[in-house]
Amino acid sequence: MEEYVRKSLLAKNKKIIDMVIERAKRDFPDDIGLIGLTGSFSHGDYHEHSDLDLIIVNVTEQGWGISYCFILDDVGYDIYCTPWEPRLASQSKVESSMVSCLLDMEILYVAKPEYMDKLNAYRQAALDELVKPIGKPCLDRAAKHIDQAKQEYANAMLAEEIGMVRYAVGGVIYNTINAIVSMNNTYIKRGARRWLEELRGYSYLPKDFEMNYMAVIDGKTVDEMRRAAFTVMKSLIKLHEEMIEKFVEKPTPTYENLRGTYEELWCNCRNKIIRSTDLADKNYAFHAAFGAQNYLDEMTEVVCGTPKFDLMSSFDSGDLQTFKATFLRTMDEYLDEYKKVGRKVERFDKFEDLYSEYMKITTS
Repeated sequence: MEEYVRKSLLAKNKKIIDMVIERAKRDFPDDIGLIGLTGSFSHGDYHEHSDLDLIIVNVTEQGWGISYCFILDDVGYDIYCTPWEPRLASQSKVESSMVSCLLDMEILYVAKPEYMDKLNAYRQAALDELVKPIGKPCLDRAAKHIDQAKQEYANAMLAEEIGMVRYAVGGVIYNTINAIVSMNNTYIKRGARRWLEELRGYSYLPKDFEMNYMAVIDGKTVDEMRRAAFTVMKSLIKLHEEMIEKFVEKPTPTYENLRGTYEELWCNCRNKIIRSTDLADKNYAFHAAFGAQNYLDEMTEVVCGTPKFDLMSSFDSGDLQTFKATFLRTMDEYLDEYKKVGRKVERFDKFEDLYSEYMKITTS
């Protein structure tokens, strides 16, 4: 870019910024908390038609009145407000990888010192998350983006028109980028044109990521886009699982964390499965099996680290009695976890015994 063009762009931006600040002071002195600059002009990666990215934090509903969209010299501008909630508050928790406007914003105007204090508190909260080593918090954030990518993949599979499929696989790769950024516990610092450049420098990327990513964009047919999105998703999920295995400490069964879990399995699942299978009620049995699998998975992955139990592979609507037998064996195997830690099952034949035991329990 020639120097005179650069100077002209910066001069035009200054006029627009001064105009917005003048309006804020004149018409919204109690409604606009602060104004900052972000985007391409804040980090110098702009061109002749780059727009001006202003973060205008409104602190009242009236502050929205400063918003204005216009075109000047063939460039579009969107003067728009960003309230503390939910966008900046969400960024302070690093719920999105696009937190550059919070952390790297150049401050242009502050109405009151308290607003700068609030911004700094948000920034510090985000930085506190980002300095943590890779572990459960950032991988949990990544999991949310992976779930969103899965939803978009489902949309791509269900859509019929090529435009809708292309839009859905766009959601797949957008959420994949967010997941990868979270898995590396960092944030995107540049605009979309530079995303791949940034990701290339990350320590953790899915295998053949850039090739698979571009295959989604290059897809010419519905089938090509779906297959490419599937490959992106599979490699992303594989990397996420590997990182969980490497960085997240798994729970292990203990006397304390097993407490009540066998009894809850009995309460929520045992009699439903026995009754549904004895009645040959395939619908009831299937949902009972689903509920039992969900409970067992939660115990394995979240609560107490019990062994992985696979009930659903043994479900056969044409042979429910075999499934019942499998479930009852699973309950016996779960009970073995109690025995290993010396915990007894809280089971009573008489109400009086239950009453006596229950009334002994005290809270500390």
